[in-house]
Amino acid sequence: MARIVVLGGSFGGLTAAFEMKRLLGKKAEITVVSNDDKFVFIPSLPWLSLGWRKAEDITLPVKPMLERKGISFLHEKAKGVDADGSRVITEAGELPYDYLVISTGPHLAFEEVPGLGPDKGHTECIFTLDQAERAKRAWDGFLESPGTVVTGSVQGVSCFGPPYEYAFEIDSELRRMKMRHKVPIVFVTSEPYIGHFGIGGLRNSKRMMEDEFAKRDIKIIANAAVEEFTQGEIKLKDGTKIPSKLSMFAPAMKGVPAVAHLGNPRGFIPVDGRYRNTKHKNIFAVGVTVAIAPPEQTPVPTGVPKTGFMTVKMAKTASLAIAADISGGVQPEETPIDVLCLMDMGNTAAYMKAAPVLPPRQESVFKEGKRFKWGKIMFERYFLWKMKNGMSNLP
Repeated sequence: MARIVVLGGSFGGLTAAFEMKRLLGKKAEITVVSNDDKFVFIPSLPWLSLGWRKAEDITLPVKPMLERKGISFLHEKAKGVDADGSRVITEAGELPYDYLVISTGPHLAFEEVPGLGPDKGHTECIFTLDQAERAKRAWDGFLESPGTVVTGSVQGVSCFGPPYEYAFEIDSELRRMKMRHKVPIVFVTSEPYIGHFGIGGLRNSKRMMEDEFAKRDIKIIANAAVEEFTQGEIKLKDGTKIPSKLSMFAPAMKGVPAVAHLGNPRGFIPVDGRYRNTKHKNIFAVGVTVAIAPPEQTPVPTGVPKTGFMTVKMAKTASLAIAADISGGVQPEETPIDVLCLMDMGNTAAYMKAAPVLPPRQESVFKEGKRFKWGKIMFERYFLWKMKNGMSNLP
């Protein structure tokens, strides 16, 4: 029986575990290791930060979901990986493996910009459940004494979506509360232009985003690098100073310490088209931890996003490859990764498709409409139901 260890209990980790169990059955003993005992539907965290969702609406307990499928769960933090010895080191001891799937998510590199981050800095973030709940408390306090909201992405960021959504949702919520006239909103981004998204733009995304921000009276500062955040002010590297009563910024990402030694200088892991590590053939990586080179060099550094959609597709391909190794089957075809995304815009939403994710593309779609808002709401419910029942084979 093959011993398979999965690091991470989010989109990629759970999908990989469920898929490998479905494909291999009793041929594999699968253990998921995660320091979080809840699955969090991360795309809904911006909604939680404004009170549009509660934690219990978008979380599921991991252990019962896995155990129903005959998968073991170890609620521990991984401290390291001995790739040559094929073992994971956790706080509880060592865990040997025949195959390892790494889906740990990122280390959020707040330390790279002075004053960035909710713990030791002056900005909010909405990339984790705890951060989003803290951002909700900050929002409640802000409403008692409103001022300028500044949101965006610092240099090196690869996940641009949440700041876009936050800007649109703040605008929508303030208009609903009849307070929009009291709150200037400024969007600061390291992208060379609005709508770049770290993927070189998407069809008419630049023009459409410029129009949407103008329609909502949100000021744009693009191609910007942040020097530092201080209490009530943001200083850009060109000397510009922006007053701020509430700031929410995305940080750059790095590989988590436990697996960073397997990756490039920023800790992202190089893989082939089946997400197998290029050096260690029994190690696979999916999701944010995968190294993907940007499509172009931008004046201010940006990275390539790895969305939940991309992560799930990576996990399914890696699972097929591992199952083929163990069962002697045919390896899955190597195909360029594509992406579908629904970006909330407050009272409407945008539908984005890029196939492949990096240009040149076979297909590129960027549309806006209220039907996509309903689509995002329905997808949230569908995906939580799918994970709760371990039905990762569904679309």
